[in-house]
Amino acid sequence: MTSNPRPTLLVLDAEPRPRLGRLTGRATVEYADASTLAARLPYADVLLVWDFTSHAVRDAWPGGGPRPRWVHTASAGVDHLLCPELVAAEDTVVTNARGVFEAPIAEYVAALVLAMAKDLPRSWELQGRREWRHREALRVAGGRACVVGSGPIGRAIARCLKALGLHTALVGRTARPGVHGPEELDRLLARADWVIAAAPLTEATYGMFDARRFGVMQPSARFVNVGRGQLVVEDALVEALRKRWIAGAALDVFEREPLGPDDPLWDVPGLIVSPHMSGNTVGWRDELGAQFVELFELWEADKPLPNVVDKQRGYVPGH
Repeated sequence: MTSNPRPTLLVLDAEPRPRLGRLTGRATVEYADASTLAARLPYADVLLVWDFTSHAVRDAWPGGGPRPRWVHTASAGVDHLLCPELVAAEDTVVTNARGVFEAPIAEYVAALVLAMAKDLPRSWELQGRREWRHREALRVAGGRACVVGSGPIGRAIARCLKALGLHTALVGRTARPGVHGPEELDRLLARADWVIAAAPLTEATYGMFDARRFGVMQPSARFVNVGRGQLVVEDALVEALRKRWIAGAALDVFEREPLGPDDPLWDVPGLIVSPHMSGNTVGWRDELGAQFVELFELWEADKPLPNVVDKQRGYVPGH
């Protein structure tokens, strides 16, 4: 912890601002945006990256000299802020919001699986046209799911899918009890009815779902991405859907966000588009603020912080 009795907390891109009332009188809270961040970083003890879509840290982080000793991002992913200079800063610890988004994202994935299996988007479309058209739906229980990403979010998704009766395989960076290694991914994809991408964005996962991977999947398979947009080669997914290599897909994250009104993804047949909202439930910002205050109190007391990111790997190591 800094020796300053009132450490400076710099909050980046806070709109709406987080509720940090318990820190009143204990920290000097200042706010910055992309245009002012570089000038203010050398004077901050702690940086709170409130907007998970901001890439300002990558451009502004100093290569040397004074800098924050702790950076916390109010998100699960950290790829938006990790730059070579921050990775190399051994005296700066990075933490994330692990613990806030797992259950909501798992629920969202379960909802997408059920919606696609029961053809709910089509039902709503037909209802809007007042058209009575009987159809047959898919049975979820007894099917196979492959969840790619064995962190807390991936494990929560696997638990939800197992509760629906799906035989679920979890794929991680390395093989261990209950988790398959990456060398088994193609075999599992070839058998899966449902493929869920929930991996962090790293050099190993960038573009991992490409034309070859979609070609490995069954024509009846459906794909969901709630990880990072860059896990998927979007043109390859569009081709797979248009040529019916796979039966359907749902994207909550994208290579470029937000999607513009003229983006072709809006009109791809069999694709459900949602605006990066799978982890956002009522009160989620308050949860993020409360979590940060708890972490700040640990940091203030020189106690070990949870959720510490391995900056070389790009995520919080876990079981």
